Amino acid sequence: MRYELFTALDLAGEPPRHPSEFDRLLKTALAARPRTFLVDEAQWLNGEAFEYFRYLWDEPSTQLAIIFVGGEGCHTVLRREPMLSSRIFIWQHFTRLTPSEVLEAIPLFHPLWADADPDDISFADSHAAHGNFRAWAQLTAHTRTALARTGRPRVDQELLRWAFSRLA
Repeated sequence: MRYELFTALDLAGEPPRHPSEFDRLLKTALAARPRTFLVDEAQWLNGEAFEYFRYLWDEPSTQLAIIFVGGEGCHTVLRREPMLSSRIFIWQHFTRLTPSEVLEAIPLFHPLWADADPDDISFADSHAAHGNFRAWAQLTAHTRTALARTGRPRVDQELLRWAFSRLA
């Protein structure tokens, strides 16, 4: 974890050899200015990693916010770490977008959807994205490719069908 943080913080020089020196360096860097760590797939971390995040966060001089993001089981894994769990300020559960939320959010998400027909957006959601924002990001990437390859000016259902076929 120390080496990952050293790299993520883009610290100069060679990483220290001894844990106490490493910790002092990281704490100094985290005290210099406010930082936010986004820890994705947090459900795969072990107790030692969570304990280290808690250790850094508890240091009075650090200006650190940590956001743990994870999929299925993340809440359960985080709750198993009472010293960390008790310090979590907000537990936020994200759900799929409703069809009306899709029509509101997706045109704002990326310019290619801004002028898309709402029926085409609904078609894409019902056939591929299903209110899942990660799926919308993937669909958007494939749709951009399709637009570039075909030279079409905007999304249509034929183009979307091609993009659907590229989704994993």
